[in-house]
Amino acid sequence: MADMDIFAAMGISGFGKTAKKRDLDPSRFDVAKRQDVPVTQAPEPVPSKAARDLPEVEFTQPAPAPPTKQSVASDGSEEDASDDSAGAEDEPEYDPTSPSLSASPEFPVTHEAKLKEHTKVISALALDPSGARVLSGSHDYDCKLWDFGGMTSNPRSFKTWEPAGSYYVNDAKFSNNGQQFLIIPATLQPRLYDRDGEEVATFIKGDMYIRDMKHTAGHVGELTGCSWHPRDQQIFITSSADSTIRIWDVENKRKQKAVIVVKSKERGARTKVTACAYSPDGNIISGACLDGALHIWQSSSNFVRPNMTIEGAHAKSTETASVVFSVDGRTILTRGGDDTVKLWDIRSFKKPVVMRSETTTLYPGTNAVFSPDEKYVLTGVGATSKGGRGQLSIFSRTDLSVVKELETESTPVKVVWHSKINQIVTGLSDGTILTLYSPETSTHGAKLLLSKGAPKRPTIEDMSDALAAPTILTPHALPMFKDGDGIVRGAKRKREKDRLDPRKSRRPELPVTGPGKGGRVGASATQHVVQNLVRDTTRDEDPREALLKYAELADTDPQWTGAWRQNQPKPVYAKEEKEET
Repeated sequence: MADMDIFAAMGISGFGKTAKKRDLDPSRFDVAKRQDVPVTQAPEPVPSKAARDLPEVEFTQPAPAPPTKQSVASDGSEEDASDDSAGAEDEPEYDPTSPSLSASPEFPVTHEAKLKEHTKVISALALDPSGARVLSGSHDYDCKLWDFGGMTSNPRSFKTWEPAGSYYVNDAKFSNNGQQFLIIPATLQPRLYDRDGEEVATFIKGDMYIRDMKHTAGHVGELTGCSWHPRDQQIFITSSADSTIRIWDVENKRKQKAVIVVKSKERGARTKVTACAYSPDGNIISGACLDGALHIWQSSSNFVRPNMTIEGAHAKSTETASVVFSVDGRTILTRGGDDTVKLWDIRSFKKPVVMRSETTTLYPGTNAVFSPDEKYVLTGVGATSKGGRGQLSIFSRTDLSVVKELETESTPVKVVWHSKINQIVTGLSDGTILTLYSPETSTHGAKLLLSKGAPKRPTIEDMSDALAAPTILTPHALPMFKDGDGIVRGAKRKREKDRLDPRKSRRPELPVTGPGKGGRVGASATQHVVQNLVRDTTRDEDPREALLKYAELADTDPQWTGAWRQNQPKPVYAKEEKEET
């Protein structure tokens, strides 16, 4: 007997209904497609002398994919190779104009999604390692967490908070495991949060009256940036305006692990450290300073002096807000406040390998990043006029020549090119977070916003069922199971009654401001019991008897009047005379 006959004999007709899968419209991404902007050709930069002295680095292109059956041409050599298979003459010819065989876009910039909740410039931007969540900080003092998987076509952040009151947010970084992140406000104390935005620790600030920065437990100047150790999830570094880079342990918020004191050649021997970074192997710490210097320390050294230094790497009194290492750890990318982008080779750490100028910098926090394959450099270029449109520029790594330029509504400040989801996320000066992606080469991320479809609209039946829910009256039930006294009341009166109930309304404990205030007498039941355990009976005792019980002890063992026995006369009391009756 077949299995279905057995199920029919047993009365089993199936195992439930299969959930109906919703067919998504393949053209749903067309609404988010960007308008093509003509690319303006910029002057080609000239490599420096150091670049000409170094051997040229060749970036090999990936090998072409093997030809598929559909791409086999009809010439003689390829047909002879396919004569063994039957029906080879029926295979279609290769059509280069076929949409299915067209080459994928090189950069994920064909479509866009906007996250707009901030009101001022985006000064901090980070994505977790999986690319599922976006962390943003702004000059409106707020930090926001966005989850691509929990948003629809109308995106909203799921958590908003002010990490340090009315202070700007200068930087934010996710840890390598994505379970926690750092917030660097414009204060003295870095803050650590878990993945959901709950505060884990606030690290200590230093003593501003101590001159030697090595002897302070924390920073005494405004924080500027941070960086996580690439291999140790418990270690991170912070840079500050107090001329130090401090190494912290996540488990110890009372004192830093080590201090790097940056000494400047300017008068006063102090400078503001504007950016810091770890190399991919964690063996090198780099820092950029306000005096234009770029320093490198070995993480295993004692940090007395830097191992390599370039004075005047960028112009003095300009903030270099970006120091990024390449994957091999040999190239450093810096984005200065002097409108330049420079690439440095630590094997010849004297002059930049190549430099790009005329990249307008309107905000000191403007950064630059490598592409996932490190063949390109991405950065934001400010608007040339007030209220003008900014640009996202993609440069070639070899000579920093312009490969592609994209216009944005305002000046791009923070840029992130995520390697896992292959999407570009940038924070603009008007508070918008712009996410660029390609439906073909990008995965998840902003694509999820349009993959969910519009939310289901409630029908009349749904609303009627919700409003006309049957009310069950149980007049003979026990009091603990009764919902009411059998009288159907409106929801408004029920809410007013629940508001008066301190338990249902979760009202906090009221402060004691006087006797009997708020129904209390100034002491809890526990305090009353403890006071009765050891009761003070002083008020119930006669003061004369309390003094006389020490009279015999004072006569036998006087402690304070023992010397009076030698030089004081004995008292002579008058005899009591009996009154004559």
